[in-house]
Order: sequence, then C-alpha cells, then structure tokens
Amino acid sequence: MKYSKKFTNSDFYKDGQFQQAVAIEAMKDMFKFYNVPFTALMEKEMWVTDFGLGDFEHVGMGGIFWVNDPQYRYFAHAIYLLPGQMIPEHAHVATPGFPAKHESWMVEHGWVYNFAEIGDETPDAPQIPETHGPIRSKNFVKQEVGDVLRLKQLESFHFMMAGPEGAIVDEWACYHDNDGLRFTNANAAL
Repeated sequence: MKYSKKFTNSDFYKDGQFQQAVAIEAMKDMFKFYNVPFTALMEKEMWVTDFGLGDFEHVGMGGIFWVNDPQYRYFAHAIYLLPGQMIPEHAHVATPGFPAKHESWMVEHGWVYNFAEIGDETPDAPQIPETHGPIRSKNFVKQEVGDVLRLKQLESFHFMMAGPEGAIVDEWACYHDNDGLRFTNANAAL
C-alpha cells in the first residue's frame, strides 16, 4: 500500500487565505501512514508554508528545524512534502556573517525528484506547476529511501519535488542564514 494525495487547494484555502492548520493536518495524515510520531516538539515547532504563492497543493512544504545554531554553524532539518509538492527553486548565498549554506539530504519515506542547476538537462522531467514559473535547475535524479545526496555546488540553484507518495527528507547543513536565501520566483517568500 502506498500513500496518496488526500488534500487539494480547496482544503488549504478559505476565502483566498492559506489555512495552516489544515496543512498541518495533511502532514499529520502522512506521518500516520509512515508511522512517524507527531511529538510535542513537532506540535510546538513544526511550520508549513506556501511561500506566498497560493498553491500549497503543488508548491509548499512543512518542516521543523531540529537545530539551527549560528555559534557552531550547524543545522538539522526535516522536510515534509505532500504528494507531488515542490519546494520553490532556490539558492543559498554567502552573507556578511555566514558562508553560503552547504547541505545534504537523505530520504526517510517516499521519494523525491532532486533537481540541480549543475549538470546536463535530464529528459522526461515532471511538470513544474504554473504557479512556480520557469526554473534553472534542469538536471534531476530520483532520490529514494536511504539515498544521500549533497548540493552539487555552493550558491547553485536547486529544489525538490515529492513523488506521488509524498516524502519525508532529513537535511544536514551548515547554519541556515535566511538572509542568504534566494528564489528564482521573485514572488516566493518565507
């Protein structure tokens, strides 16, 4: 049995407003399928975002920053993607106080298309949602449970898109300085 999409934008928006509580319930439904406990820390710290693009069904994510320590400059993050959902294409650049974020990812449940700006264009790419707009990252691999990949080049554009079963992905990186986050879609924001 595989997890499948149960929620659409008609669930996630009311009168044009993003319903974060419904988005969290959708994530919790996926956690239940994958036997991921919804802990007290997750209840307190987990977040969801549609990146201001108004299309959480296709472009959005949930997550929790387990650690984001500027002193020791390390970061641990869980990424939660519903079926077919993508994180907007983005890059991490150096800021006056911190180097560009370098990151690695491991899929825990489901699978993702892991896209990179670096490398030749991969044929048969999945459809990018119209609400996202054009992308620079044309090279991708299917990253499955247990696969560990790392950012191909500092400050390069990249993103993930979940397969039809959704995905839970672990990320490890150096400190995430939000000031260094750049999206290709100028309307995207955290």
